[in-house]
Amino acid sequence: MSKKGFLYQSAVVASLAGFLFGFDTVVISGAEQKIQALWSLDSTLHGLAISMALWGTVIGSFIGGWPAQFFGRKKTLLSVGVLYLISAAGSALAPEVYSFMAFRFIGGLGIGISTVAAPMFISEIAPPQYRGRLTGMFQFNIVVGILMAFLSNSLLGGIGENAWRWMLGVEAFPAFLFFLLCFLLPESPRWLIVYKNDRIGGMNILKKTNPEISDDEITLILDEIAATSNEKQQSRHFFTKRLLRPIFLAVLIAFFNQLSGINAILYFAPRIFEMTGLEAETALLQSVGIGITNLIFTFIGLYLIDRLGRRKLLYIGSFGYIASLGLTAWAFASGRMTMVPVYIFAFIAAHAIGQGAVIWVFISEIFPNKQRAFGQALGSFTHWFFAASLTLVFPLMAEALPPQFIFGLFCGMMVLQLIWVRFFVPETKGIQLEKMESRLHE
Repeated sequence: MSKKGFLYQSAVVASLAGFLFGFDTVVISGAEQKIQALWSLDSTLHGLAISMALWGTVIGSFIGGWPAQFFGRKKTLLSVGVLYLISAAGSALAPEVYSFMAFRFIGGLGIGISTVAAPMFISEIAPPQYRGRLTGMFQFNIVVGILMAFLSNSLLGGIGENAWRWMLGVEAFPAFLFFLLCFLLPESPRWLIVYKNDRIGGMNILKKTNPEISDDEITLILDEIAATSNEKQQSRHFFTKRLLRPIFLAVLIAFFNQLSGINAILYFAPRIFEMTGLEAETALLQSVGIGITNLIFTFIGLYLIDRLGRRKLLYIGSFGYIASLGLTAWAFASGRMTMVPVYIFAFIAAHAIGQGAVIWVFISEIFPNKQRAFGQALGSFTHWFFAASLTLVFPLMAEALPPQFIFGLFCGMMVLQLIWVRFFVPETKGIQLEKMESRLHE
């Protein structure tokens, strides 16, 4: 194995939680209309059934900081694999809507906990100069999972009445593989030092994940990590004046992420394309195009995140959001339906290169060691609360409001995001985690 092989292996395995996250989140898009027809669901119950995984994600993200802090990042990731496995098998075999919702909720717990534990684990093992792209691999795998879900749905869509069960059930295979691979992970060195007082164990892992630095530099990093554990100001309280700025940043980056409409568009992509007059099968195939666009531009975002920085990518994404959402609203208003898929693809590109590449990296960087688990949980909770809320009401919005109004509303929120980035968002590129707090208070 190369010098950085252990670092890359560990980051890739942890980031595979993102693959399951992406697959589980979007796989429902190919099954949601069949489920509605099969169980004769009205708009309210249908919205609840389809959003149930997201409500599980809200709870999972809310509680995810506790196992990550008290049991460690590795054991928490192992539990995520188990939750995904149970959810995939149960959802595929569900005999009626209420058991279906229960198993989707369990999968949501896995998603929520993974958005806390995986980015945090990777950020804590990665050297500052690689932290953006390595932590961003979580998002990259989300996008790969989304693409695979769209592709899987497209391939399985024509196999018969129970196609939707196969769509949901195939996730069990990558879930089991992820569970097995998690046994290869080390524990976070920062968790070992801060919570277990295991300086030797932390030092051994830091040497493996930072092979290019000297023993003296390792000792300096160990001292700085230990200092964050021993400082009196590192109180047990989370909502304090000292943490006001990172809390503010984590909540708002997650809030704006969802008020772009990204999850509503991913969940209901076939339905949105059908609004333009496309046939159902063509609309499902167009959804694969979303996955491919997302993958390409996420890769570009990860290439740029440690070069241009987090703030510049948020700028690029904000301008892209405003242009693409504004044009989508105009296309619906003017009846130019053939252009809607093009503008939706542009929206996906803007998201992938901006907010998509940045959000999980940024939240994992801005909190001190002792509060990182709960800070990550707060950002994830905010993200998933608004994702679930939007997914719950989107079918009602689609029935009650013209699409140009909906996309115009999303566009207006992205204007507010641009203002927020301009005046409030700091740059975190290349800064050691233990030095981030003083940088945020400059």
